[in-house]
Amino acid sequence: MRFSSQLKGLISFEFSLHSGYSRVMTTLDIKIYPDEVLRQKTELVTEFSKELHQFLDNMAETMYSANGVGLAAPQVGVLQRITVIDVSEEGNDLMEFINPQIIAREGKVPSEEGCLSIPDFRDKIFRAETVTVEAVNRHGEPFSVEADELLAICLQHEIDHLEGVLFIDHLTRLKKDMFKRKWKKRLLEAEASA
Repeated sequence: MRFSSQLKGLISFEFSLHSGYSRVMTTLDIKIYPDEVLRQKTELVTEFSKELHQFLDNMAETMYSANGVGLAAPQVGVLQRITVIDVSEEGNDLMEFINPQIIAREGKVPSEEGCLSIPDFRDKIFRAETVTVEAVNRHGEPFSVEADELLAICLQHEIDHLEGVLFIDHLTRLKKDMFKRKWKKRLLEAEASA
């Protein structure tokens, strides 16, 4: 995997581990809609190296720093099938999914969603109520998860990112048009104030 060339110019800081040594963690830049990388499909991870482990750590740090519950690799400009998720209230139950695939869906529930790549916008869409996901961990070991409630919704949201799909793509046509007008206005105001 070519993470080093994709991670230049990022903010770093150190934290101490219980074993007495420090490791550098990096907060990655989150890509904001309409960045084209958010619309691209990702590639399977085939190498489970130290670079992958560092990237997973950096993704988690980025997600926590942004007060998110999930983050997919395309959101930080890396086109690999990787996502990190933590839906716990305490923020201490990190889950890493490499090459995730939804193999079963059941039911349908409304979900009010937002996205770190579409700041300050939320809307209601529908998602499967429960999902079963197969993936591998950072060491390439396969596992599966049966999820419901927020974890099921978050898995669907993040796996959509890996396919170049954003939650706004699930809006009705009318709501999509309203979003596009609001977002265009926001971008024009940001340009004017820059």
